[in-house]
Amino acid sequence: MKRIAAVLVLVATCHLCFAQEADVYQEPSKETVAYQEYREKITRPPYGLEKVLLLIKNIKDTDESAALTQKDYLSLSLREKFTYHMIHGEAYSQNCDAMPPVIDAEKKIFAQLPDAFGEYSWSERQLNFLHANRDSVIALITESIGRSNRIGVNYKKAVIEINAREMVPLLISTYNRDHKDKDILTLLMILMKNNEYTPFLTSSSYKKLFADTESSYRAFLHFNAANEELIITRANNFYHALPKKG
Repeated sequence: MKRIAAVLVLVATCHLCFAQEADVYQEPSKETVAYQEYREKITRPPYGLEKVLLLIKNIKDTDESAALTQKDYLSLSLREKFTYHMIHGEAYSQNCDAMPPVIDAEKKIFAQLPDAFGEYSWSERQLNFLHANRDSVIALITESIGRSNRIGVNYKKAVIEINAREMVPLLISTYNRDHKDKDILTLLMILMKNNEYTPFLTSSSYKKLFADTESSYRAFLHFNAANEELIITRANNFYHALPKKG
């Protein structure tokens, strides 16, 4: 019943969002729709994938979560747990995703990443796993990127969560393969922001994207060669300024 009530409130709220912005709605192009789908795509790790998918299928979710039982969870190996966390969010979180599409999204570098699991997100148990197994998570994501040359939105979220700033060179080299995934540029900027990298915090890019937290989810830079080069150069400098492990 709580879930039903929440959905009714959500529908009413989203309806209001549409009512307020109906006069400025524009039909997105095929290119925009395709790019948005690309942005929202997750990467599915291969480790015990069929087993994990079957366990997820049999989850009995409640009004607030869709979590494996502790018994089933503990039966998974570390790699299988990684797969589980990367393809499934346990915690239900109400949000209004019914916003008008951003026209020409494929020509923009956004301040924020899209959601990885829709109305779900990682639970405390899942976040604890990511942090407790940080080195293993980085190694498994790196291994996956090496196979696919792709960084799904779930991997990007994990990189942010565990502050995997040592992955900056890999992120840049992956982006440079085809310059298609502009959310990698977003990821680089979020890492610089979260690590309080002064040259970025004092930049006009930071002010435009992150100064207003309420509108940051809609903020963007125009994608062009100058902005692309500036972000990559700053990210490289940020990486080289990091304390070296002894």
